[in-house]
Amino acid sequence: GRLYPWGMRVPFGETRHVREWLGVSGEVGKPPSEHPKRPVLGLTCKRAEVSGTRFWGLVRTLCPDPHVFFRHCFVHNHCPLLFLASSGRNLAPSELPPAQRVQLMGLCDRALARAVGLLGVQMVVGVGRFAEQRARRALAAAGVTVRIEGFPHPSPRSARANKGWEEQARARLGELGRVRASVSPLE
Repeated sequence: GRLYPWGMRVPFGETRHVREWLGVSGEVGKPPSEHPKRPVLGLTCKRAEVSGTRFWGLVRTLCPDPHVFFRHCFVHNHCPLLFLASSGRNLAPSELPPAQRVQLMGLCDRALARAVGLLGVQMVVGVGRFAEQRARRALAAAGVTVRIEGFPHPSPRSARANKGWEEQARARLGELGRVRASVSPLE
């Protein structure tokens, strides 16, 4: 079947937090060949995405002012594309044909290394094992020396995440020295 690559998306996309917490508004354009089963609704989308709800909900709880959060943090989506099968089912990059997957991951790795270098990042926190391993591989290949750590992925496909993800995430942030008790972690 045909692959439908869509454009950029918000890491852990969750339109409610994008609208309410980030204060983003406006129109989102449609791709030239929109999949008929997956229309692009932009910020009018009412569907909640569990990973995004968990991730951005925690960030919003820990740091109610997004300006403070983004003064100290940058959220980078390793592969900011969505691929769909002709049926409309999401395809993870791991499901792409090997040659395409290798080329795509190489481009994404180089983009990550460039972002880390340009932003002067001191620590990369990979959300999930894949992101942590990919960051290690990409940054080593680019000769970028930076601290790399892991953080539990909020996916509902993870049995571990479904058993108290927020508590696990808070504990890991504490281990990394990113959360102080009773205080916004980034102030």
